[in-house]
Amino acid sequence: MCLSLFTHWRHERSADVRVPPEDLVDADSFIAPENGNTPPPLETTSSLEGLQSVKQRNVLNIIDQLRKCGLESTLSLPQLVVCGDQSAGKSSVLEALTEVPFPRKDNLCTRFATEIILRRAISDAITIKVIPDDERPQAEREQIEAFQESISDFEDLPSLIDKATTRMGIDPKPLSKSRAFAKDVLSIEIEGPSRPQLTLVDLPGLIQTETRGVSEEDVELVMKITNHYISQSRTICLAVVSAGNDYANQGILKKVRNVDPEGDRTLGIITKPDRLPSGSGSEQAFLGLARNEDIFFKLGWHVLKNRSYEEGSSSFEQRNMSEISYFRRSNFSTLPKECVGITSLRDRLSQLLFDHVKQELPKLGKDLEEAFTETQLHLDALGNRRKTPQECKAFLTQLSLDLYEVGKAAVNGHYEGEYFAHDSDHTFSVESPTTIRRLRAVIQYKNSQFSNLLRTRGCKYHIGEAKAEGEATDKATVHSEAPMASEPAPPTDWSKSTAMDWVREVLVRTRGKELPGNFNPLLIGELFWEQSSKWQRMAEHHVEDVADVCTRFLDALLREKCPKDVHTRLWSSKIEDALTARFDGSTREIEKIMEDIKSYPITYNHYYTDTIKKRRREREEKCLANCIDNATQHVLLPGCSSKHTSAQVDSGKAAREYSDAVDPDIENHTCEEALDCLYSIYKVSEVVHSPGRLSFTYFA
Repeated sequence: MCLSLFTHWRHERSADVRVPPEDLVDADSFIAPENGNTPPPLETTSSLEGLQSVKQRNVLNIIDQLRKCGLESTLSLPQLVVCGDQSAGKSSVLEALTEVPFPRKDNLCTRFATEIILRRAISDAITIKVIPDDERPQAEREQIEAFQESISDFEDLPSLIDKATTRMGIDPKPLSKSRAFAKDVLSIEIEGPSRPQLTLVDLPGLIQTETRGVSEEDVELVMKITNHYISQSRTICLAVVSAGNDYANQGILKKVRNVDPEGDRTLGIITKPDRLPSGSGSEQAFLGLARNEDIFFKLGWHVLKNRSYEEGSSSFEQRNMSEISYFRRSNFSTLPKECVGITSLRDRLSQLLFDHVKQELPKLGKDLEEAFTETQLHLDALGNRRKTPQECKAFLTQLSLDLYEVGKAAVNGHYEGEYFAHDSDHTFSVESPTTIRRLRAVIQYKNSQFSNLLRTRGCKYHIGEAKAEGEATDKATVHSEAPMASEPAPPTDWSKSTAMDWVREVLVRTRGKELPGNFNPLLIGELFWEQSSKWQRMAEHHVEDVADVCTRFLDALLREKCPKDVHTRLWSSKIEDALTARFDGSTREIEKIMEDIKSYPITYNHYYTDTIKKRRREREEKCLANCIDNATQHVLLPGCSSKHTSAQVDSGKAAREYSDAVDPDIENHTCEEALDCLYSIYKVSEVVHSPGRLSFTYFA
């Protein structure tokens, strides 16, 4: 039905909207009498009757039909939302616009979103219901949805609103100890022959600080309600500011500018201008604001005079006359007539909403078609009807086979089929829902990250020439588009002398029966434990990272392949426990690895001895090169007029310097040997404890 509405609109939008004959008859008969006859029970003024033309009503009727279909929770529909700070006069603005006499009390504030739905109909009727918050428990939702009342006179409206408030769990009395605000929506549907086709939403006023009867949670809840409505791209925000307070202190202006920076869908409304002293600086400031000179909105500003406390019992006609009289004699008379008063505001909103709906209808039609396609996919995922246990078993068996085939392909890296070809990203990003389908590739990427991180930041100290190979080039890889869950601090840079002091301290406390110049083999273990002290936390973070990838992969796969209710039950009954068991198994694997590491290190890998020999040879070659360089003289060639020289090496001097270069402090020699052993065993252990053993314990 909704798609047919859009099809009809597209066909007719280039021409005048045709009105069904029955609507034309009703429209003629709905004109209010001007001869003094008694008006209908739900009385309206003539200005409200002229709020919309027949063409406008028919265009807005499309949106109304979408609301009747219950699509408001699925699509963002065009709507007018009245928002502002507490006591800014929002409800009074809404009351003047709709001519619905809401309950008026000085200490009464709006405690929930109120949706006012005006509809043209042959007879007058008022229907009140409550739309429960989606986050409420099912039992509460059913209880709230059961509330629906109809009345024929506005005099019964206050008591009915109190009943609805109580049904939401809110005490209508101010300063009560029960909850003060709710995310439920009070829906008031008013039908009548003189009613326009219009929907407006009144939001609770923003509260700047908690008070008696209003907790900090209530303040946050009101902000969430406001953000939910004004952030919708098809909402026209009527931002109400009170002239009784400096507009720079009214938080609604900052909020609407955050969601609508250019002011494309915000109309500012200034209330209570009669509270400003005539000729004062405050009045001049609000006049500038009304002229759109300070806070600019493309839709501009409008000024209204609400009923004062003394005028609370006046009729709508008296209220409108009082407003007209005020704007004739006040300094606000300098503003254009279309920017002041409730009548011009109705005309302005009528055309604004009409233009807004015409602009949004094509986009709304596209969104509706996309939502229809998505819903059809969900219906297809539901499969055939399943009445018997055998049919349910057959469905789950086929579903498990489908999930197994896709999961097996993802684990093995065989990315064939529609599931893996779906909207492939040009840039590899592990945060992308498309990339996460290629599970093996993501895990390999995570392993590569962990390997680089372990090499560049795994050691506690970088010692002199013993810095990790490739550190300068690998840092860019570590700080990539998707870093580890919690990167460790970089190693502390130590000079060789600082490292020698560290080894000497450990050497003193590990001495045993070894001869001078040797060291206790247990010394290497203690040095290694401190140097690799960051490994366990890094490994734990890596496993957590892999676990998160696998969880997201399975969640996306289930959402793609099975209905929502099946996904939820499978996840809670089977998959969640299996993932937990895998994670626990990976944690136990880390504990086993750390038990090996915390034992005294041992290896039979020749790379250990080769590394020690290489480091010793490099030191000896460097020392010998320095001695030869010191023993070399460059003398002029005899009998040659050029400046060419000949290098003469005093081999005896070189040998003596090389011999004297040996450090007489035997403890320094011992510490240097221990550092060589530490460097070598660390490099060997770093290679042996590869990231694959950690991640694939969870992943395979």
